[in-house]
Amino acid sequence: MHAKRTPLWIFANILKWILLGTLLGLSLLPLLWLFVSSLRTNLELQISPFGWPAKIQWVNYVKALSMASLPRLLLNSVVVAVCAVIVNSLVTSMAAFILSREHFKGRDVIYTILTAGVLVPVISFMVPYFSLITHTGLYNTLTALIFVYTAVNIPVSIFLVTAFMKSIPKELEEAAIIDGCGFFKRFTKIILPLSRSGLVTAATFCFIYSWNEFLMAMLLTSSIESRTIQLGIKFFSSQFITDYSSMYAAVIITIIPSVAGYIFLHDKIIGGLTAGGVKG
Repeated sequence: MHAKRTPLWIFANILKWILLGTLLGLSLLPLLWLFVSSLRTNLELQISPFGWPAKIQWVNYVKALSMASLPRLLLNSVVVAVCAVIVNSLVTSMAAFILSREHFKGRDVIYTILTAGVLVPVISFMVPYFSLITHTGLYNTLTALIFVYTAVNIPVSIFLVTAFMKSIPKELEEAAIIDGCGFFKRFTKIILPLSRSGLVTAATFCFIYSWNEFLMAMLLTSSIESRTIQLGIKFFSSQFITDYSSMYAAVIITIIPSVAGYIFLHDKIIGGLTAGGVKG
C-alpha cells in the first residue's frame, strides 16, 4: 500500500524535486551556455557574455574544423582511445580473472599493489613516463599515448572488473570444470561473457580518460601527426587574440563522443559499478 500523503510527505516530495531540478540545472547550465556561445560572434561575447546570438553562426564550427586541423586530431584521438580501451580491457580481464577466481599465495598483496595506483596522482607519473617514452624511442607517436593511457587506467579497471568477477557464483565455474572445461575455456566461455557489464564500465572510464586527457598528450607529443583533439583547442588562442567562438565550437565537438558513449552505455556502467555491492 502507498504511504498516506500527509502535508509533511507532500512538502518533502516537493522539496526533493526542487533539489533534483536545481542539481540538474547546475549540471546542464554550463553546457547550455557553452553551446549558445559557440553560435555567437566574438564581438557579441565581449559585449554580453550571457546573451543570445543575434544570428546563429554555424560557420564557427566550420572554422573550428579548419583552423586547428581538427579532423586529423579527431582521428588521432579515436585511434588512441580505441586502442587504449582494447589493450586495457585485454590486460585487465586476464588479471582480474586470476585475482578473483584463482587462489594462490600473495594474491591479496598483488591486488593491493595493482589497485594502489588509484590513490597516486597521475601528474606524479609525468617524469617517469617521459623518461621511459624518450628512452624507448616512442616520443611523439600515438603508440606512446596508447601505452600510457592503458597503464594509467589499469588500477581502476582491475578494481572494477575484479569486484564484478568475484560476484559471479562459483557454482557456474565448478559445473564447467565437471564438464571438462580447462583454464582457458573457463575464462573465455564462462567468466568473460558474464563479466560484460564490468568490462564495459572499465572500458568507458578508460575511453573517457583517453579522450579528455591533456597533460600527457602535451608532454609526449610535439606535432599535429601525433597530437590529440584536446590539444587542438589551444590553437584558437595566440599572444594577441583569442577566437572564443570557434574555440567553444571546438570544445562542443570534443565532448560529443564521450557524452554520447555514456548515454548509450549508462545502464551497463551503473550495473558494473554496483555489481559487487550485493552478495548472494
